[in-house]
Amino acid sequence: MLKDITEVEALDDYRVRLRFEDGVEGEIDISTVVRFEGVSAPLRDPTVFAAVQVNPELGTICWPGGADLDPDVLHALVREIQSWT
Repeated sequence: MLKDITEVEALDDYRVRLRFEDGVEGEIDISTVVRFEGVSAPLRDPTVFAAVQVNPELGTICWPGGADLDPDVLHALVREIQSWT
């Protein structure tokens, strides 16, 4: 079931803090999920990476230039990280 992202905060070292509509929240290291190639290549630049925002129509995070990520994948990763702690 798709869980929309409602908040994002860019952190250092290609990390983001996410909050989902169901209350799940946590941090993810995007560099472990994304190869910085193709449409994602500009994200290597910390200034571009920090421009991340929530796209409310898609329910996910996106960056200038069109890079975005699947919110279901991000939700699963946050839940997995929470299960380790």
